[in-house]
Amino acid sequence: MIEIDGPFYRVSESGFEMLIPRWEGYEPETAEEADATIVFPDGSRRYATFMTLDVVRRIMDKDVRTGESLGGRYFWCSDLIIIRDVGFESMAAVIRDLISSGDIEGACGLLDPLDGDDEEIEIRRS
Repeated sequence: MIEIDGPFYRVSESGFEMLIPRWEGYEPETAEEADATIVFPDGSRRYATFMTLDVVRRIMDKDVRTGESLGGRYFWCSDLIIIRDVGFESMAAVIRDLISSGDIEGACGLLDPLDGDDEEIEIRRS
């Protein structure tokens, strides 16, 4: 289920939720990229950046023009997951697969636990 939660999209799945910042002109069905905080029932959190190859290509082409990254000769992004299909549903499917394969720990960086000063992020239980 995808819903709007303040400045975020909340993608609810069995076993995890993804919080994705809402950007202008950015729709859950057609998003080619997203930064996601993945929240698990035990409160642990991981981070992922999703991009299609087209997004990576556009960034590298821009870097050719601006001179960044040795004139577009490379691209890097921490916790990057390249996706073939657009949309939050595709991204959630990737996280489900990474969890079931056990690769989530290597693919998505672990975030520090929330402390008492941070806004609480909880998985909604139905």
